[in-house]
Amino acid sequence: MRRGIATFTLDHGRCPPWLFERMVRLGREMVRVLVEEYGPDEFIERIADPVWFQSLGTVLAFDWNASGLTTVLTGALKEAIRGEEGNLGIFICGGKGKTSRKTPDQITFWGERLNLPKSSTEALVSNSKMSAKVDSSLVQDGYQLYHHTFFFSRNGAWTVVQQGMSAKGGSARRYHWFDRLTTDNGQLTTDNESVDFVNEPHRGIASQGFEKDVLNLVAGKSSKTRQTSVDLIRDGYKRVKSDLELLRKHSNEMSKMMAVRISGEEYTALELSKRDFRHHTVELEEFADSKYLDKILQKLSYNKPEDYQSLVATRGVGAKTVRALSLVSEIIYGAKPSYEDPARYSFAHGGKDAIPYPVDRETYDKTIEVMRKAVSKSRIPFTDKQKALARLS
Repeated sequence: MRRGIATFTLDHGRCPPWLFERMVRLGREMVRVLVEEYGPDEFIERIADPVWFQSLGTVLAFDWNASGLTTVLTGALKEAIRGEEGNLGIFICGGKGKTSRKTPDQITFWGERLNLPKSSTEALVSNSKMSAKVDSSLVQDGYQLYHHTFFFSRNGAWTVVQQGMSAKGGSARRYHWFDRLTTDNGQLTTDNESVDFVNEPHRGIASQGFEKDVLNLVAGKSSKTRQTSVDLIRDGYKRVKSDLELLRKHSNEMSKMMAVRISGEEYTALELSKRDFRHHTVELEEFADSKYLDKILQKLSYNKPEDYQSLVATRGVGAKTVRALSLVSEIIYGAKPSYEDPARYSFAHGGKDAIPYPVDRETYDKTIEVMRKAVSKSRIPFTDKQKALARLS
């Protein structure tokens, strides 16, 4: 199962300079050892594991359950490898707030420095943008993204670690992605088909809580909704426009029997009750007289995207557009999406009471040993090593 979301309490304030400096020093050594032992691609993939990522932050001395671990750890790692990116073969772009918006430029900078094929650099930039769009538009869980970091290797392995916040719930949620560009005889190619951004795209699972009625359009259960949305757009603007108008017209009369067009040919009586809308986080009135939404729908209908990923990738398409198409797909055409929060409770190696599954001792010991070896081989003062090993324990 390739999903990954972790939820933590929302932090305020800044990391003390003395702590950040220590995290940078130990982080530099941890990265060096891990890359020497396992290679840059393996390091990139490990960052995509939410539990491993959390463990690394804890070993480097940050609070294990604080949202600040994400922003501070990625910042410390970026600073730790500064000037050594070429030797290590790993590159870190983006960050928190305004820095996250610099990610495409930073990826392009490294692509030019590494003399990567232009198509490969463009694919990495596209992957960065799409992962952000998916977690802000297709997983409508009430968390607003404010952090985005893009890790990649010279060989095209890439990981995204991004985080959103919920001011209402006072918590943060972290999303992890991993994939790799296709290679041909060791050379990166233009083929990027291995990446499926709209069907169970995340990597790993670790969460502390669930949200109710999350519109999850990347779930496997939402495949019919995604296809119906594409069909609606490809059939032309008039069709999707008339369907939306139908929902707008009857949004306040859902308890009445009405004629609803099915497949553009047959007509049947369908009772639209309020329970059909109980999962949606907004009322139908949001789509009434929306000139911007109409403009985007016209644009999509003109472009006729081949698939849902192309639809979502279209400039201007956001949460409101995909929600409107989802609403039409469900209520009129019966293509109900998933409303299940993709977040899951997960224990890295099982529980002592065999919940959710028996302890995998081999994996458990291997994880500890990997961290212990990295700390032991790091070139830091003995006292710092002992403290790091104590945190690992």
